[in-house]
Amino acid sequence: MAALLLTGVTALAQNGTNKFIRKGNELYQKQLFSDAEANYKKALEQNAQSAVGSYNLGNSLYQQKRFDDARTQYANSLKTADNSRMKAEADYNIGNTFMEAKKWEESIKSYKQALKINPADEDARYNLAYAQAMLKKQQQDNKDNKDNKDKNKDKNKDKNKDQHKDQNKDQQDKDKKDQNKDQQDKDKDKNKDQNKDKDQQEQQKPEPQPSKMNKQEAERLLQALSQEEKKLQDKARKMKGQPVPVEKDW
Repeated sequence: MAALLLTGVTALAQNGTNKFIRKGNELYQKQLFSDAEANYKKALEQNAQSAVGSYNLGNSLYQQKRFDDARTQYANSLKTADNSRMKAEADYNIGNTFMEAKKWEESIKSYKQALKINPADEDARYNLAYAQAMLKKQQQDNKDNKDNKDKNKDKNKDKNKDQHKDQNKDQQDKDKKDQNKDQQDKDKDKNKDQNKDKDQQEQQKPEPQPSKMNKQEAERLLQALSQEEKKLQDKARKMKGQPVPVEKDW
């Protein structure tokens, strides 16, 4: 499980926004995130270029699981921040928002950017490794799913081919059976006619009545070809790892 850490709000404030940011921080610490959001927005109304206001607003939105909105505010703080530490933390938290959406490639890019600014950030390094592992797992699962889809396609193709083959064989057996039956009927009629002629020729001779001929039994055993379908289903093992936001001090 990735150690998804959300950096804390900063107590720094700029002129004209100090009151609202300070109040927002107090509410944030009490986990009243929607109220903190309202105060950070008031701070930004007074100074739209406040990197601290955008960053802290991003944190309050993140805590409300509004990750897309949070990402927008972190991006705004990146544009206006005047110190590398805030930029590194903004990149790190942007990586967190992408990780929440399982957008591994985007989160990897953000964590790399955070490490570029602050190579000592072990949390970013850990989350980077986690995102890279999840991306590799996702790619492998996609490959397995594609292989299974191709296998099923080939299997259905072979099944249809075998069904068509069985149908042709059944029709051939039926035709052969009908031909044999016709021949038997003809032989039976022929024997009947021959016996009738013989009786007419020898009707003056008192002889015992000939014994009845046993009917020939047509033994036709239609053997149905049964094919055993092999159901090969590769279960994609999904690694469940829900990163848990843990706040660390600014």
